[in-house]
Amino acid sequence: MDKDIGRRLKLNTISSLFHQITAVICGFVVPRVILGAYGSDVNGLVNSVAQFLHIIAFLELGVGAVVQTALYKPLAEKNIIKISQVVASAEKFFRTIAIVLLAYTGLLVVFYNRINSSDFDWMYTALLILAMSISYFAQYYFGVVDRLLLTADQKGYIQYTAQAFTLILNAVSCVILVNYGASVQLVKLISSLVFLVRPIILRIYVDRHYSIDRRIKYQGEPIDQKWNGIAQHVSFTVLDSTDIIVLTLMSTLTNVSIYSVYHLVVYGIKQLFMSLTNGIQPIMGEYWAKKDYVKLEEFFARIEWVIHTSVVFLFGCTGVLIIPFVEVYTKGVDDANYIQPLFAVLIVLAHGCHCLRMPYNMLIFASGHYKQTQNNYFSAAIINIIVSVLTVKYWGLIGVAIGTLVSMLYQTVWMAWFNTRNMLNRPMRFFIKQICVDALSFIVLWIIPFPFRLKNLTYAAWIILAIKYSLVFIIIIGLINIFFYKDYMKYFINQLIRRTNK
Repeated sequence: MDKDIGRRLKLNTISSLFHQITAVICGFVVPRVILGAYGSDVNGLVNSVAQFLHIIAFLELGVGAVVQTALYKPLAEKNIIKISQVVASAEKFFRTIAIVLLAYTGLLVVFYNRINSSDFDWMYTALLILAMSISYFAQYYFGVVDRLLLTADQKGYIQYTAQAFTLILNAVSCVILVNYGASVQLVKLISSLVFLVRPIILRIYVDRHYSIDRRIKYQGEPIDQKWNGIAQHVSFTVLDSTDIIVLTLMSTLTNVSIYSVYHLVVYGIKQLFMSLTNGIQPIMGEYWAKKDYVKLEEFFARIEWVIHTSVVFLFGCTGVLIIPFVEVYTKGVDDANYIQPLFAVLIVLAHGCHCLRMPYNMLIFASGHYKQTQNNYFSAAIINIIVSVLTVKYWGLIGVAIGTLVSMLYQTVWMAWFNTRNMLNRPMRFFIKQICVDALSFIVLWIIPFPFRLKNLTYAAWIILAIKYSLVFIIIIGLINIFFYKDYMKYFINQLIRRTNK
């Protein structure tokens, strides 16, 4: 790997990790404050409204990912005219979405109370929806494109730092407002205003460091395959939103609240893990743009093993630690049963599979194979919706988790198959071996009767429990991988020793 690429990867990884750690901590603090102050129904309402507002992301139609891919080549060539054309086209598109969001918010204000079984009056939910919609509008009107540009140019550390700052500011303001007895509507209004800071910071940075002509004239469409990312985006939006929306329409806000607590944990782990991989796709994109397929394949093989092994460790630990954490997190909240062991296992496996698919998904995005893969993404979205709707009536929370898990298993296998046939000179047996090792590791981790127990419902006791499990899991996973992946383990240990000595 080139030294400059390695430096940018390291900088992006560190800043992204800091951002995600901040996001996880703030993500636990703010919902717990709201849950404790307003109860499970209000917490469920807040999460439900957030997911309904997030549906507007459906209208992005995958353009964001395609824009990022379209920027790799002109950035590598320092073609400022082409960069300006891509940015101008993208901004025109996302501002249209911002206008549509205004109309969609109006519809939510009028009809939300008619599509769920809550007892909140119309004005209560209307004000909450309006307060939460402000930051969404700003994001689409002038925030998205600058973020995509910086990420494509391997300067994601700028946006990660800005977002970490606003997360901290938001958490502090929420805690203060709740302690002073503010309404949940006021808390969410201030949150929206705080999150306006991030797109403003990004715009200032981009305008100062890039000579972009945002009003440049162009003929034709400067963004190649602009509409070919629809399937990928539909799949992502469905995965991200289906569960809570299905529960809102076909279950209760209490179940939405229970789901949101578990989702908070697994989503936090997933985002924390993804922060460590944020710099990988641009590197794949650069190798692909330069047609350096030998380096791409070597890089991919190593990254695949690192991602799979890391996912096994992180979600293996999460599987045994999530129930004890929820016991501590919801201590004192007695208006719902938050201890749901089977649901916990299924939701952990579902999000673990989502992370396992990352190296294959990143390679598809980096190479621009949107049109060729769209049927797979549509199929995964349809599977998720159908299975969730059919099972939620009988199994509630467990049903929506099954829907997510089935769709992720299907998509992971299909992506690996597509990559081996179209982009990589490596047979499918490498993927099959990796999946078998993953499955073996999960089984060993979860069937061994460890003597560790949570003795007290405190965060300190839970942290000690987590350390015990983590140390044992590292040893077990290390031994399994020494047997099956001796060369990779040797390389990993040597790299660790070398960096430690530095």
